[in-house]
Amino acid sequence: MTSFLNFDSLAAISSAGLPATDAKAVAAARARQGALTKPPGSLGRLEALAEFMAGWRGTAQPKIDKAQALVFAGNHGVCAQGINPFPQEVTAQMVANFQHGGAAINQLCAVAGADLTVVALDLERPTGDFTQGPAMSEAETLSALRRGAEAVDPSADVLILGEMGIGNSTVAAALGLAVCGGEAASWVGAGTGADAAGIAHKADVVTKAVSLHRDATGMGVLAALGGREQAAICGAVLAARAARIPVILDGFICTAAVAPLHGTDPAFLDHCIVGHASREPGHTRLCEALGKDPVLRMDMALGEGSGAALALNILRSALACHNGMATFAEAGVAGG
Repeated sequence: MTSFLNFDSLAAISSAGLPATDAKAVAAARARQGALTKPPGSLGRLEALAEFMAGWRGTAQPKIDKAQALVFAGNHGVCAQGINPFPQEVTAQMVANFQHGGAAINQLCAVAGADLTVVALDLERPTGDFTQGPAMSEAETLSALRRGAEAVDPSADVLILGEMGIGNSTVAAALGLAVCGGEAASWVGAGTGADAAGIAHKADVVTKAVSLHRDATGMGVLAALGGREQAAICGAVLAARAARIPVILDGFICTAAVAPLHGTDPAFLDHCIVGHASREPGHTRLCEALGKDPVLRMDMALGEGSGAALALNILRSALACHNGMATFAEAGVAGG
């Protein structure tokens, strides 16, 4: 999955050429759920999550021995349009904070039992200003895809994805609008703290950019409007799929990053769940378009993979019940 030659070769992969969920493992996991000491369906989403994990790990009783968290960081040329309340230097400063263990994602990964790696993507060289031309060339996009794919540990049982990049809520809004349609105002939010005037300006910038690149399709949308961290997230998603590793996406920016994959082939994202519903207004709309129901709703909008790390605890809880509970027969309880 790291030998991306061009966008045509990537599209030619299609979901048909990648592993699919194991229907036999799902059926076996469902049968086990039906035999556990509880009323049928009483654990709700936890049961569905256990079956999801069973299908992608190919076993009726999946475990999470190794959880990997990847946070990709990039800088964006569209910041030249004044859409960011914080300077771009903050991206590198926050990367250093991640590396020294001082960010929210560090604490959440520690609690959830995930190994965190931060990948900084040419922070000294922002992408192009997408109101003036494409953010990235095809070659630059493919390079970032490869770096994302290469960062995935093939021995992981689950992958958490997050991002960091000043200006990337504007990038996410542009990707959402380009792939899913509508009006820019419904995709743009406060990001890192924009006021009403700032939000309106962001909407104008997004409208201009999407109009400029209206002929872009498939992964061409990613090159036109995305950033290196968005491309790396797409590469990591594809590498995880090849290794049958389920993926927990973070909030709005991370989900928007994979929207071009959905636009190319919706089934590319079958092994992905969304960890939480972001406070950013475009995220609910995006999740509906992608057919993803977020695991948590915690009124968060931090990024960094924070909501995905939090959702890992729910996933672990689902598997603890699935694997650890007794069946009716084992417990000697009538009614099974």
